[in-house]
Amino acid sequence: MRVTLEPWTDADLEVLRRANTPELTRHLGGPETDAALVERHTEYLTGGDAVRMFRVEVDGVPAGYAGYWEQDHDDAPAYEVGCVIEPEWQGRGVATAALSDVVARAVAAGGGRPVVGYGAVGNEASAALCRRVGFTLEGAGTFPAGPDGGEPVDVKVWVIRR
Repeated sequence: MRVTLEPWTDADLEVLRRANTPELTRHLGGPETDAALVERHTEYLTGGDAVRMFRVEVDGVPAGYAGYWEQDHDDAPAYEVGCVIEPEWQGRGVATAALSDVVARAVAAGGGRPVVGYGAVGNEASAALCRRVGFTLEGAGTFPAGPDGGEPVDVKVWVIRR
């Protein structure tokens, strides 16, 4: 099984739509409206160096998405990372391979910036993934409700410093 990250393209809006399910967004505040997905897709396409998003493929088949983007962490520049893998690919090492690659790219681009991941409290799969990829748990916080409403999300703060 070969996991690769492919540059985000116009055609990848469908990847976002497939991942916009109650199951895959339950730890992120719930599904977004289609208008919000289109807006996010546009940000991924036009973000330049500030947003680097990739389609995750397994043997050439789309399996989700992963990326990194500029973020402030502890009042300093950092890169936040994220990874969403479709259910049929979960439990097979795809998320570990994809997130490891994204972290390596963020570290290479970051000039010493920390790489930060936020996992919902109670999302044990996310916590295990962060540990496997080399993150250290450094604290907790709360993300406000998204633009489509929903509840605030309590998160664990995972950091890689290099």
